[in-house]
Amino acid sequence: MTRTRLLPIALAATAAASLLLSGCVAGENSGQAAAAPAASDGAEVVTEGGTLNIDFATYNPLSLVIKDQGWLEEALAPQGITVNWVQSAGSNKANEALRAGAIDVGSTAGSAALLARSNGSPIQVIDIFSQPEWSALVVPAGSPITSVADLKGKQIAATKGTDPYFFLIQALDANGLTANDVTVQNLQHADGWAALQNGSVDAWAGLDPIMAGAEQSGAELLYRNVDFNSYGFLNATESFLETKPDVAQTVVNAYEHARAWAEENPDETAAILAEVAGLDPAVATKVITERTNLDVDNVPGDAQVSVLKTIGPLFVETGDVANQGLIDDALDTIVNDRFAKAADPAAIG
Repeated sequence: MTRTRLLPIALAATAAASLLLSGCVAGENSGQAAAAPAASDGAEVVTEGGTLNIDFATYNPLSLVIKDQGWLEEALAPQGITVNWVQSAGSNKANEALRAGAIDVGSTAGSAALLARSNGSPIQVIDIFSQPEWSALVVPAGSPITSVADLKGKQIAATKGTDPYFFLIQALDANGLTANDVTVQNLQHADGWAALQNGSVDAWAGLDPIMAGAEQSGAELLYRNVDFNSYGFLNATESFLETKPDVAQTVVNAYEHARAWAEENPDETAAILAEVAGLDPAVATKVITERTNLDVDNVPGDAQVSVLKTIGPLFVETGDVANQGLIDDALDTIVNDRFAKAADPAAIG
């Protein structure tokens, strides 16, 4: 059973050891000790027992590093909290799990997080894990399709509700086409690559690391535009943030510890990705070193919202969101920067 203990402010000093174990210490981005997460009545929260349900995904290399190194298990063990890792096959699957309450924390593209929030999913972004170039339009080797304009009337595989799908929509728009000019086959990422290989589709809105493997197999990137890729969002349910803010802080601390580790150990990070995703080590290295930018500000804010403001209206045009008002409300409420601002990588490991 999960129990949440509320400690009066007067007892905060005596609880210092417990709070250190839960990761509530000085944040890297602040000049003073970060305040411990607090409940609405002003008391500090220390969660005891229960399970943290969190995702890992091949499109989120930091999640793979954290899982591989066992940092969350070590940090949360003193509180009696177990860690349950759930694999997300794509942003859409992570969003489905978050909405169903199957996971507390999940990683998605920023565009997918905005789509989910706009359609009523009570999630907020608590950390930025990367600024990747993880999407592009892919065609088979030797394809007669040589430009986005050539896609008119063609069959294209894409996973709706994910960055590659919204990359496709933006690419079409930038080249004078709309979603009505093509036929989109809604397939999960790996299935989209399979469909491209067997000739069921003419093009595929790809996602790394599968896309990098496709390149190695001879597929060609028809269209690239890094500006059409949204950031990597680490999201959490509002209920989790409200009832277990100390655990949320430990998760963000682990992510920032993993960022520093991955930047110092790119070869090891690529090896972890290669093992989990079943990739050739050279392909995994390409994903990590060439198309994954971890050197970004982890605090969600204006940079991400600016990108989402551009993508948002496309949701209405495609019918994925009923009206712009829902987009605007989501933009106003999707960011929760409290945990990222207080992040302390040194509290982990």
